Order: sequence, then structure tokens, then C-alpha cells
Amino acid sequence: MCAKPQPGTGGQTYIPPQERDGGKAKVFFTRDLSAAGLIKAFEAVGAALDGKVAVKLHTGEKDGPNIIPRDWVAALLQAKLPDATIVETNTYYEGDRYTTKQHRETIAHNGWTFAPVDIMDEFGVATLPVEGGKWFDVMHVGAHLLDYDSMLTLTHFKGHMMGGFGGSNKNLGIGCADGRIGKKEIHSWPGAGQWSIAYEELMERMTESTKATIDHFGDKIVYINVMRNMSVSCDCEGTAAMPVVTPNVGILASTDICAIDTACVDLVYAMTNAGLVHNHDLVERIESRHGLRQLYYMHELGMGEWRYDLLDLDDGGAPLALDDAVAHVKPFEG
Repeated sequence: MCAKPQPGTGGQTYIPPQERDGGKAKVFFTRDLSAAGLIKAFEAVGAALDGKVAVKLHTGEKDGPNIIPRDWVAALLQAKLPDATIVETNTYYEGDRYTTKQHRETIAHNGWTFAPVDIMDEFGVATLPVEGGKWFDVMHVGAHLLDYDSMLTLTHFKGHMMGGFGGSNKNLGIGCADGRIGKKEIHSWPGAGQWSIAYEELMERMTESTKATIDHFGDKIVYINVMRNMSVSCDCEGTAAMPVVTPNVGILASTDICAIDTACVDLVYAMTNAGLVHNHDLVERIESRHGLRQLYYMHELGMGEWRYDLLDLDDGGAPLALDDAVAHVKPFEG
């Protein structure tokens, strides 16, 4: 009988950029938190998307205050992806998005009516291989995921009650896994409680789920992270989310999932160097949940680079230092 895999370490320890190894990816950055800024970010990375395009985003619980503004998304789709479909899956927890009927009611309530929305596990599941995983050989995803040729991963970067932070990795790893099998495989040991897996093991399981999706799409998947209204809570907490205590930063885009999530985390930590102490709650949430393991495990699995060049879209794509990228950020006064 094979021994149970053991989770890695490091989820509580931040490794600064100068201590990382490997190659470099490109991450594009704009301070412009608006529909125009979102379009600018997409234009930097979106050329590879073709065919039937899925837009994976978190449409939120009813009246959730912190999701990406709908008018921004509507403007982006109208300008750049007029035939795209927003995609979601049902939740593992019971709430307003637990069943397809409840989920569709919530989607309509929240105003996602300007584009088709596909609840990918509405009619069942499919399996995708997990190459090189320690926890999974396959991951169960919404069956309709296989209907798409390419994907835009559009993510509200924020904290998360179990993951520490929610970036592109969480958006795909949890958000493409179906609500009954895939999400259960990530969160729970058989015969144990519903949320029995946490810390490094949870980060690794979530990341392996993500790997199944990005391997499926190959070079036909890109990532945009919006660093705005960053509570320590996920958008799945809706109106019960903790207050926003982290200053807004900007919008990032990349073709490398590890690099974009790493850059977002780096920008949170860089606020300390810039004298902005209002990153404390989000840093504490990331480290207390061992969330940094997400980044390190993506790198270990060959999903991307944890080194990158940050390129300033507001200055013609010029190289940008982390401290300079948060120099415009004002201390939080809310």
C-alpha cells in the first residue's frame, strides 16, 4: 500500500524576489482601476485567445460588495470579446449558489445579464488529467469546460478564509472544479468533515486542480488580476465579508499564472517598504493560512515562473520596480 503523500512546507514564509531562482515571465501593470484600465490590461495579453472563449470570473454571492464591477466586465466583453461566455460552477457550501437554480437566480440578481453565463457543472462533470500531482491523477471539473477553446481568467485578487489569498490559482482551482465531486476532493478527506483539509495540503490540492485546467488550455489561457477592494474575505462571503482594509493598487495581466499571483502578493508586501502599514491584515491572513504555498507549489509543478519583469502599461511598458508600483497608493482611511 502506498504511503499517503505529505504536504510541503513554506506556506507561512515569504521568500523575497531576490532570493528566487529560475527564469522570468512578463507581468503587465496599470494603476488605472476602470473599464479602460481593464481593457488596457487585456490588450497586453489577450491576442492568443480565439475560438469559443470562456471568461472565468467570480460572479459573487447576492449583493457582494467587492466583486469586479459589472460595467467594467461588460465594457471589456463588448470591446474585445463580444462572443465570449462567462463561466462558473456551483458551490460546495450550501448557499445562494449551491444548486443551479439558486445560482442562476443569484447571477441575475447581481446583474450579470449582459453576456451568457454557463454554469459548467449544470449537466455533470468531466475529468482532466493532473500531470505530476502528488494528490490527484485526475480532477473533476464542470463538463462544459471542455466546450471551450480558450479562457480568460479574470480574477478579483483578495484574501481568503482558507486559502490565505484568492488569485488566479484559486479562481481556477476551486472555480472550475465541480460543486459536488471536484470541490469535495480538494477540501475534504473521505469520512472526515466538509472542510477537513487545510494549510499546505489544501494549497497543493487546489493548485493541482488548477494545473489540470491550464494544461488543458495550453497557450490559450491568460490571466488578469484586479487589486481593488481587497478584504481578507473571499467574495464567496458576500455581504458578510470583512471590511476592506487594504489600499487599492491596480490591474495586472500575464500569460503566466505563477508570475501574476506572485506579483500580486509581492505588491501587498511592498506596501510595507513604501511605508503603508495598512497591508497588515491581508499579510496576516495570507501567512496564517499558509497561503504562500500556492506560489511555491505552482513553481515546483512547472506551472510558471515565480520571477518576473513588471512592466508599466502607463509608461509604454517600461520596467517597473515593486516599490514604485505602489508609490501612488494612499494609506487606507476607510
